[in-house]
Amino acid sequence: MKRYNGATEALSLLTSHSRIFIHTAAATPLTLVSALTDHASRLKNVEIVSIHTEGEALYADEKYTGIFEPNVFFIGKNIRPYIKKHRAQFVPMFLSEIPLLFEKNILPIDVALISVSPPDRNGYCTLGPSVDVSLAAVKNAKIVIAEINKHMPRVFGDGIIHTSQITGYIEVDRPLPETIPEKVTDIELKIGKHCADLITDGSTLQMGIGSIPDAVLASLTSHRDLGVHTEMFSDGLIPLLEKGIVNNRLKKKYNGKVVSSFVTGTKKVFDFIHDNPMVNLLNTAYVNDTAVIKQIPKMVAINSAIEVDLTGQVCADSIGNQVFSGIGGQMDFIRGASLSSGGVPIIALSSTTNKGESKITTNLKMGAGVVTTRANVHFVVTEYGVANLYGKNLKQRAQALINIAHPDHQERLTKEAFYLH
Repeated sequence: MKRYNGATEALSLLTSHSRIFIHTAAATPLTLVSALTDHASRLKNVEIVSIHTEGEALYADEKYTGIFEPNVFFIGKNIRPYIKKHRAQFVPMFLSEIPLLFEKNILPIDVALISVSPPDRNGYCTLGPSVDVSLAAVKNAKIVIAEINKHMPRVFGDGIIHTSQITGYIEVDRPLPETIPEKVTDIELKIGKHCADLITDGSTLQMGIGSIPDAVLASLTSHRDLGVHTEMFSDGLIPLLEKGIVNNRLKKKYNGKVVSSFVTGTKKVFDFIHDNPMVNLLNTAYVNDTAVIKQIPKMVAINSAIEVDLTGQVCADSIGNQVFSGIGGQMDFIRGASLSSGGVPIIALSSTTNKGESKITTNLKMGAGVVTTRANVHFVVTEYGVANLYGKNLKQRAQALINIAHPDHQERLTKEAFYLH
């Protein structure tokens, strides 16, 4: 493992016609990423792959066309403008299957840019809050360039790597990028309460980041013996862990442990996971594996949507033709929870957009992507209640969904549904 004096020197290892992977979310190696453009004059046709990353994505600017070509599995706010300009491309894929692309050399990784915790006395670092698909990228990359950051938490699980796996490194001293939780609205609290009513003691939870998952967690203060097996978690889970409401006592897999693949949020959650054996961050190929999830009794999956049509089709990655986010792990967990003994798969969303448009729609917008099929959807929740679509025919589904749509749109939806079925 060679020490470099700075990011520009470390990135001298980059070559044209190669593929670079960037570490995920709060573990984004910001110093290395910001230095990529320093090498623009000598490089061409460098593909950059990632899921969600933090910080600016300057390499995606139009002036670097033909030099850096972003190819992403998930679209965060930093890359979204470049998707709209067709400067970045999106790969629709289940999060659970992305590691296979690297392992089977379908998308061979030449260079992995990562951020790690300082090595211990035996030379072991950790991938901090982001194991996800990053572990597979590191294991299969020809070159691994790391930022060793003293602010990076040491985390138990799969993300432990030895310095011998790192080609070269730089030392940085910068806090991790934080995602500040938004204030939960009254509408979201109502949604959270409806979701909580579907959850029984002893359940195991999967939830994402955002106001609705936080509202659900805030509504679980009277529950007992909950567990967590989730793609990711954030600050909203900490109060339930501190109160012992989430204790993972009844989990059959990783008993007593919170299982996740990455963590994002504020310094509070990064401090919580640091050197905490209760938290295990694992490879997303395992965490999101439907065959694993379905073996967890009373598995509850809570996922969001952009819109749901009257047959139950869920669009969660695009607004019409414009891709907005990604496939992620929604189908992995919705399907896994539906096959779990006592499982509860939930799609939760507010009834309207900020502009007052109904999110319960007669038809999905032209070009909208179906992330979760109508055959997989069980419970749909808005602030107006719960629609259970399981076993319902198309006419019954439409009525159940209209019942939880915003009252301002129910009459129109009822008229339009008449001509559908």
